[in-house]
Amino acid sequence: MSTEPLLQIKQLSKYFHLGRGQTLKAVNNISFSVDRGETLGMVGESGCGKSTAGRTILRLYEPTAGEALYGGSRFTG
Repeated sequence: MSTEPLLQIKQLSKYFHLGRGQTLKAVNNISFSVDRGETLGMVGESGCGKSTAGRTILRLYEPTAGEALYGGSRFTG
Protein backbone atom coordinates (compact mmCIF):
# COMPACT_ATOMS: atom_id res chain seq x y z
CA MET A 1 0.00 0.00 0.00
CA SER A 2 1.36 3.43 -1.00
CA THR A 3 2.02 5.99 1.70
CA GLU A 4 2.29 8.86 -0.78
CA PRO A 5 -0.63 11.30 -0.95
CA LEU A 6 -2.97 10.95 -3.92
CA LEU A 7 -2.61 14.67 -4.63
CA GLN A 8 0.22 16.99 -3.57
CA ILE A 9 0.24 20.71 -4.31
CA LYS A 10 3.52 22.49 -3.62
CA GLN A 11 3.82 26.28 -3.66
CA LEU A 12 1.34 26.64 -6.55
CA SER A 13 0.78 30.13 -7.94
CA LYS A 14 -1.30 31.52 -10.79
CA TYR A 15 -0.82 35.15 -11.83
CA PHE A 16 -2.61 36.99 -14.61
CA HIS A 17 -0.87 39.87 -16.39
CA LEU A 18 -3.40 42.68 -16.84
CA GLY A 19 -1.25 44.99 -18.94
CA ARG A 20 0.34 48.33 -18.08
CA GLY A 21 2.68 46.51 -15.70
CA GLN A 22 -0.15 45.23 -13.51
CA THR A 23 -0.35 41.63 -12.27
CA LEU A 24 -3.24 39.94 -10.49
CA LYS A 25 -2.03 37.29 -8.04
CA ALA A 26 -5.12 35.05 -8.14
CA VAL A 27 -3.42 32.15 -6.33
CA ASN A 28 -0.20 32.78 -4.44
CA ASN A 29 1.99 29.99 -3.10
CA ILE A 30 -0.55 27.41 -1.86
CA SER A 31 0.49 23.97 -0.61
CA PHE A 32 -1.56 21.01 0.59
CA SER A 33 -1.94 17.26 0.16
CA VAL A 34 -4.87 14.87 -0.03
CA ASP A 35 -4.46 11.23 0.94
CA ARG A 36 -6.38 8.40 -0.70
CA GLY A 37 -9.89 8.22 0.74
CA GLU A 38 -9.80 11.82 2.00
CA THR A 39 -12.04 14.66 0.87
CA LEU A 40 -10.87 18.27 0.72
CA GLY A 41 -13.09 21.33 0.72
CA MET A 42 -11.92 24.83 -0.14
CA VAL A 43 -13.84 27.69 1.45
CA GLY A 44 -13.41 31.43 1.29
CA GLU A 45 -14.91 34.69 0.20
CA SER A 46 -16.00 35.35 -3.35
CA GLY A 47 -13.01 36.21 -5.52
CA CYS A 48 -10.35 34.75 -3.22
CA GLY A 49 -9.01 32.24 -5.81
CA LYS A 50 -10.82 28.94 -5.09
CA SER A 51 -11.95 28.38 -8.68
CA THR A 52 -8.64 29.54 -10.11
CA ALA A 53 -6.80 27.12 -7.82
CA GLY A 54 -9.01 24.26 -8.99
CA ARG A 55 -8.65 25.17 -12.64
CA THR A 56 -4.87 25.41 -12.26
CA ILE A 57 -4.68 22.02 -10.54
CA LEU A 58 -6.76 20.52 -13.39
CA ARG A 59 -4.43 22.22 -15.93
CA LEU A 60 -7.19 24.32 -17.43
CA TYR A 61 -4.81 27.18 -16.56
CA GLU A 62 -1.06 26.78 -16.70
CA PRO A 63 0.54 27.50 -13.33
CA THR A 64 2.83 30.49 -12.93
CA ALA A 65 4.93 28.62 -10.36
CA GLY A 66 4.87 25.53 -8.17
CA GLU A 67 4.03 21.93 -8.86
CA ALA A 68 1.31 19.36 -8.51
CA LEU A 69 1.63 15.60 -8.27
CA TYR A 70 -1.36 13.38 -8.91
CA GLY A 71 -1.04 9.62 -8.91
CA GLY A 72 2.66 9.87 -9.76
CA SER A 73 2.24 12.40 -12.60
CA ARG A 74 3.88 15.78 -12.12
CA PHE A 75 3.40 19.21 -13.60
CA THR A 76 5.30 22.38 -12.78
CA GLY A 77 4.95 26.10 -13.39
